[in-house]
Amino acid sequence: MSSFENALQRQLEKIKQDSLLRHRKSLQTPQQPNIKIAGKDFLAFCSNDYLGLANHPEVADAMVLGAKNWGTGSGASHLIVGHQQVHHDLEQALADFVGYPRALLFSTGYMANIGAIRSLVGQHDAIFHDDLNHASLLDGGWLSRAECQRFAHNDYQELESCLQASQKLSADTKRLVISDGLFSMDGDIADIPRLSAIAKQQDAWLMIDDAHGLGVLGERGSGILSHWGVSDEAVEVYVGTLGKAFGCSGAFVAGSELVIETLIQRARTYIYTTSLPPAVAAANLKALEIVCKDQWRRDKLNELISYFRCEAEKLGLPVLPSTTAVQPVLYKSVEKTLQVSAALEEQGILVTAIRPPTVPVGSSRLRVTLSASHSKQDVQTLTQALAKAS
Repeated sequence: MSSFENALQRQLEKIKQDSLLRHRKSLQTPQQPNIKIAGKDFLAFCSNDYLGLANHPEVADAMVLGAKNWGTGSGASHLIVGHQQVHHDLEQALADFVGYPRALLFSTGYMANIGAIRSLVGQHDAIFHDDLNHASLLDGGWLSRAECQRFAHNDYQELESCLQASQKLSADTKRLVISDGLFSMDGDIADIPRLSAIAKQQDAWLMIDDAHGLGVLGERGSGILSHWGVSDEAVEVYVGTLGKAFGCSGAFVAGSELVIETLIQRARTYIYTTSLPPAVAAANLKALEIVCKDQWRRDKLNELISYFRCEAEKLGLPVLPSTTAVQPVLYKSVEKTLQVSAALEEQGILVTAIRPPTVPVGSSRLRVTLSASHSKQDVQTLTQALAKAS
């Protein structure tokens, strides 16, 4: 083996020794609560398909029709000849849905976050991250070469202190506060009105990644701004993803004319990549229609969340204080978390063990995610199995 290969091998061995080696599972079914892996049936609680749209027949039909009308591939980037009318229609519909003047499509949430951050701030600017922000937000800050500071999770006093201390920077320095809306590993929600007030008081902008809130929070599922009853003026840069509650794929950044035009001219992850397949854009339009009209999906999801928490409390399960579809069960140690996950798998229940570096050391957990496609019996089966495995 070469020295390069030896170095990689040592890295993998260290990951394995620390019980942090990850393995992929290949589903033999569509995304749904009842799945099959390697010929074995499982009841799954680890998908972000919060509204049960990933296998919705109308969404699938819309994708097929979209492929017939627009083709399977866009063939080019948006700024060459890959921006088709169906992309334009989806951008307008998403902007209206979340209450912004404009929206811009990206292929993934990761690309949306990196592209937006790198376009808006640079080497002589400053970013203020919530400590539990998603990796794509942290990576976007790093790639922008701006000075990045992290404040303790949802500690707005510390954020205010950091912003005040940064006033010594040049008057030309742009300052950007970045936070998840709904934190994907903890299930708690950022206080948008307070974040916005602090940012405006300190002449900073606010960027929110609402990947896990879009579709499930707010009126008609229009997201965290609606949940808090604030307008687009509270958050200058809003990111939403379409691969979770929408059950499809892709992402978008919503903002003012100035923000979106800046991204069109500067976002490398928008300019230098083939645009989202038009068939996927068509499927997203249908998913958006269903998200808006099917309030029963959010109602059922909220009922299941309440039921899960009630049963978990009765059984003494170590759940974190979340009121959302993300319900973490905290075991702290990697070994205990893997042990419980394996015991559940033996019972035909799939809940992924979340370990460092995805979460901080000493906070390993099972990340239970609920969907409108689950039944009350499914949730009861899960809580009883958790109690037995714990």
